[in-house]
Amino acid sequence: MSTKRVVSIALVALLLSGISLQVCGHRAEKREEPSQTAEDFRAFLKKFTASAAFQYTRVKFPLRTPISLLADDGETEKQFPFTREKWPLLDEETLKEERLVEEGMVYVSRFTVDEPKRKVFEGGYEESEPDLRVEFELLSDGKWYVVDAYSNWYPYDLPIGELPAAIRSVQDENEAFTELHP
Repeated sequence: MSTKRVVSIALVALLLSGISLQVCGHRAEKREEPSQTAEDFRAFLKKFTASAAFQYTRVKFPLRTPISLLADDGETEKQFPFTREKWPLLDEETLKEERLVEEGMVYVSRFTVDEPKRKVFEGGYEESEPDLRVEFELLSDGKWYVVDAYSNWYPYDLPIGELPAAIRSVQDENEAFTELHP
């Protein structure tokens, strides 16, 4: 093999490795960027529970899990998308971590999952299913969002015929919340 050819191959290899290192380095910088600019969860939660307008922008509708209700026949299940008009606005008191004893029963509300990019808040009486479950995720834009929830406003045993009344009740409470926390 000629010296020119060996030198040419070496130069091409050097050039390609330099480009490869630059691209990999650029990708590594991009991967780190969301964590460097990620929104602080506690600051987000404070704003989320204090402003109806902000809260609506930070819930990914429809939520992942639909509202499931038992049909009138008592055997089949009907699902409804968990959309904006069904969302009960959440205040600071609702998402407060605490342990309360009420008439001999213990109500516990806390974050059951507290990971850097995922938080799950649950509230309910000990020894029973949660009455409230809200899942937050830090998405690729560096902002926190609610991506899934369960609320006792729409329990499984709610008769389907009563769903419109439950939605109206949620909307009435949301109007009151919005007046206090626009």
